[in-house]
Amino acid sequence: MSKMDNFIDVGYSQLTKKNEEICGDRVEIARTDDGVIAVMSDGLGSGIKANILATLTSKIAITMLKNGEELSEVIDTIINTLPVCKEREIAYSTLTIIYTKKTGDTYIVEFDNPSVFYYNKEKNIVSKLKYNTITINGRIVLEAQCHLKENDSIIAVSDGIIHAGAGEVLNYGWEWEHVAKYLQGICLNKNAMMISKSLTNICNDLYNDKPGDDATVVAMKMKKPQVFDLFTGPPLLKEKDPVLVEKFMDSPGKKIICGGTAANIVARELQRDLVMDVDTVTEKIPPICHMEGIYLITEGVLTMEQTLNYLREFLNNTVSSRTIRELEEQNGATILANTLLYECTHINFYLGHCLNAAYRNEGFPQNLQRKFKMVGQIINSLRKLGKIVSIYYF
Repeated sequence: MSKMDNFIDVGYSQLTKKNEEICGDRVEIARTDDGVIAVMSDGLGSGIKANILATLTSKIAITMLKNGEELSEVIDTIINTLPVCKEREIAYSTLTIIYTKKTGDTYIVEFDNPSVFYYNKEKNIVSKLKYNTITINGRIVLEAQCHLKENDSIIAVSDGIIHAGAGEVLNYGWEWEHVAKYLQGICLNKNAMMISKSLTNICNDLYNDKPGDDATVVAMKMKKPQVFDLFTGPPLLKEKDPVLVEKFMDSPGKKIICGGTAANIVARELQRDLVMDVDTVTEKIPPICHMEGIYLITEGVLTMEQTLNYLREFLNNTVSSRTIRELEEQNGATILANTLLYECTHINFYLGHCLNAAYRNEGFPQNLQRKFKMVGQIINSLRKLGKIVSIYYF
C-alpha cells in the first residue's frame, strides 16, 4: 500500500419491514484495485419477491461494473432483465451506484432512488449533488460526480429511510432535509458503519420498532489509512521468538498484543518492562498492561471472546443500547473492540501456533482448535466490517 493511498471506509445497515423475514433491499460492495463500488437496490414490494428482484439487480450491476462494462450496458441489461410493472408503471427494482476511487473522485448513478447525501467536512454541511439527466433505453437515469477529501462522505438511502415515521410519529415521514440535518451532526466523528447504523436506529425509533418499509443506508467515507499489527500466541518453535518479534516491531502499524505469553515474549526480546493497569480489571475481563512502544496489551482468550461478541453485534442490523454503553467503559475488551471498530482500517495478524500451557492449567481443551477458531471468527468479522486483513503464521 502506497503512503499516498486513501482508504475508502464503507458500511451499510438495513431494517426489514414488519412481518417480513427478509429485507427487500439489497447491497453489494466490491473493492477494486483503484477504489470501491457500492450498489444498492430496492425491489418492488417487500419480502422474498422484493429481495429476489433487488438481488438480481445488484448482482448484475456489481458483476458487470467489476468487469469494466460501461454504465449504459449495465443499465440496459438490468432494464431488459427486469421490465417495468405494467400495473403501477414503475421499475421492478431501483438502483444506486457509488464508485469512489482512492483519489477521491466519485461517480454516482441513481435510478428511482432518493438523492444521495454529500457531507463536506471542510464546510461541515450535508447537501445534494448537481445531477445530469441521461436516457438509456428509454429510461431516465441521474448521474453526478464529486471529489471526496479526507473525512468527506457519501450516503445513499432507500425510500424506507425518507418515509420513516409517516403516519406514526410524523405526518409525512422523515423528509430528505431532516435526514441531512441529522447526518450533519454525526458524519465527522463516526465511521461509515456507525453512520449507517445510527441512521437506521433513528428510523427504527420513528417506526416504533415496526418498520413500515424496508430501509437501507450505505455510507462511504474517505479516510487516511490506519494500520495496526496484532500479535497473539507464541510461535510453534521457541527459537522463532526473536524472528516474530522483529517482524512484528518492524511493521509500520500501531502494536497490539493479546495474551500474557505473547506479551512476555515481546518484553523479553525487547528487554522492556511490562506494567499491569489494575484500574482496567473487571469481573469478567482481566486488566490490560503497558509497555514502551506498544499501543495496547490485553489478556488473551477471555478478552478476545468478548471482543468477538462486540464485533458480531455490529454486524447485526441494529446495535443495542447496552452494547453502546458497555463500549464506553475502560477494560481490555472494550478498548480492543473500539480500536478495531473505529480506528483501524488495515490490520496485520501475527499468529503463533504453539499450544499455551496455561490453557491446560485452566481446563481449556488441549489443542489450538478453540483459539484459532475464535481468531478466525474475529478475522472474518473484521473483513465483513470492511477492514483489510493480512495474516502471518509462525
